Amino acid sequence: MSLFDSLAGQFLQGEQGAALQSLLESQGGVSGLVEKFQSGGLGEIAQSWIASGENLPISSEQIQAVLGNETVANLASKLGVDPEQAAGTISNLLPQLVDQLTPNGQLPAGNDLLNAGLDMLKGKLFG
Repeated sequence: MSLFDSLAGQFLQGEQGAALQSLLESQGGVSGLVEKFQSGGLGEIAQSWIASGENLPISSEQIQAVLGNETVANLASKLGVDPEQAAGTISNLLPQLVDQLTPNGQLPAGNDLLNAGLDMLKGKLFG
């Protein structure tokens, strides 16, 4: 189990954390995910999750449009739910996860999820 797997599990609890960790890895990490949202016309939403301040919401339909039906269906299969429910779960949890992984309002240098995860953990333990 990777450190990120452990942190995602603590943040999101169980299967949802593991599924979102898998989603992030399949998209090339936070940077790859943000690029996908930008190319899908939703860069402003993804940037709000990174920047300090309020996270803009995203709908399950927007999640499906950006990530694609196959990606959402794969995640749904891992969670044991239908694709619409999986898209809803992603739309609720992904903004929080990206926000937690970018505590300084910036993408981790070189997509360094390990340091971002450690920083998140330090904040939970000592903050």
